[in-house]
Amino acid sequence: MDSYSIIIKPHVTEKTMNLIDQNNEIAFVVSRKANKNSIKAAFEDLYEEKVERVNTHITPRGEKVAYIKLVEPEMAEEVAVKIGVF
Repeated sequence: MDSYSIIIKPHVTEKTMNLIDQNNEIAFVVSRKANKNSIKAAFEDLYEEKVERVNTHITPRGEKVAYIKLVEPEMAEEVAVKIGVF
């Protein structure tokens, strides 16, 4: 799978907006078939930022959401501004 088929869209809720400011994490809806390593590689390929860790869960709606914590401080906010979330 290529990077664009792994990372589908940003996941924007009140909780994820707080995570951007407080924990330097950004959330995306990802492909159900993607694993943490492929999500990390796809994010680093698309946004050229280093990823510290990836946590995933499946919502009651059946979407897989990845919470991506970045290495550089305050970079989640810059990525959010770049993609138009902030």
